[in-house]
Amino acid sequence: MQSYTIGQAARLLGVSPDTARRWADAGRVATHRDESGRRLVDGRDLAAFSVELAKAGGAEEDASHTSVRNAFPGIVTAIKLGDVAAQVEIQAGPHRLVSLLTREAVEELGLEVGMEATARVKSTNVHIDRT
Repeated sequence: MQSYTIGQAARLLGVSPDTARRWADAGRVATHRDESGRRLVDGRDLAAFSVELAKAGGAEEDASHTSVRNAFPGIVTAIKLGDVAAQVEIQAGPHRLVSLLTREAVEELGLEVGMEATARVKSTNVHIDRT
């Protein structure tokens, strides 16, 4: 399972690294240390926390939420696989994006809950890039 540094987690949550550190210190998001002593957040824990945070409206009010060239970097929070089609949800800061794509595309990208990904929006289509 992929883990994220506090800085990476902060970027995915749409907050400053200081805010992410405070949340970790307060026990709002679980962390562990790697062999170098860096604090890491498990991808599944970060995915669950990002959904909880978005539901509570927890992103900093003064944070700038922009889409550069309609790209929304975030974390995969849910994947629903059917026989042919799939639904992938990404939490990008306060934005929840849902993409319908083929099951084959999800498997080829190796998408999993807790993984970093970018949703790209063009008109009414949402495309998923694995990062």
